[in-house]
Amino acid sequence: MIDAPVAVVTGAARGIGAATVHRLADAGWRVVAVDACADDPRVPYALATREQLRSVARAHNGFVDDVVADVRDLDALIAVVRSAEERFGRLDAAVAAAAVMTGGGRPLWETVTADWAPMFDVGVHGVANLARAAVPAMLRRPAPRTGRFVALASAAAHHGMWRLAGYNAAKHAVAGLVKGLAHDLRGTGVTAVAVSPGSTRTDLLTESARLYDLDTVDDFADHQLLGRILEPAEIAATVAWLCAPESACVTGSVIHADGGFLP
Repeated sequence: MIDAPVAVVTGAARGIGAATVHRLADAGWRVVAVDACADDPRVPYALATREQLRSVARAHNGFVDDVVADVRDLDALIAVVRSAEERFGRLDAAVAAAAVMTGGGRPLWETVTADWAPMFDVGVHGVANLARAAVPAMLRRPAPRTGRFVALASAAAHHGMWRLAGYNAAKHAVAGLVKGLAHDLRGTGVTAVAVSPGSTRTDLLTESARLYDLDTVDDFADHQLLGRILEPAEIAATVAWLCAPESACVTGSVIHADGGFLP
């Protein structure tokens, strides 16, 4: 499978990132699944583990390499991309799915910069770092190129969320970053797109429910026209299509895979 397309996916140990790895690998991609696999004392819930990342890779009979790396570390991501090129000979797509939620549950004026820092360090600077590492590799491919950069934004990039102003700001930044990157990539054949999921059954949504004192994440279902919570595999299906050559006409856009999320 030397000619199989190759992707790097961050935030790959669980949630939408893991679902994206599964979806791509099932479609014949070689995938480098990346996660920090470490808790952060500034994040009020447990983050993904090394075993979770290994289990994602083990499901695909050698099609997935699992790598521990922190998206906040640009040099680490550059090394991941170089390793992917050396091992598989190419890079066709990069998916930035790593994100955290901090500083929620309080109004803006009761938060401080430190409360927001992890969300921007991981969810914004981490996206930029993946682009800095992966886009040059995709541009090294001969024309006509079909490189794809996909970042996970959120419905929070488009709607205000009660006592989540910092998360709103971080996800708006992701949408803006992707739009700017797409213009930088004009005419290269490499595209940049953001995907904004609605309420999806992930650990981050569980943290949202805790902040809102809800008994279950399913209480968020009324915010979506589908009348239910989305599953990570549903978002991954959208992301996987955007990674494919057939998505060439979509760039500089935000795809609302949100189940009809209401403002």
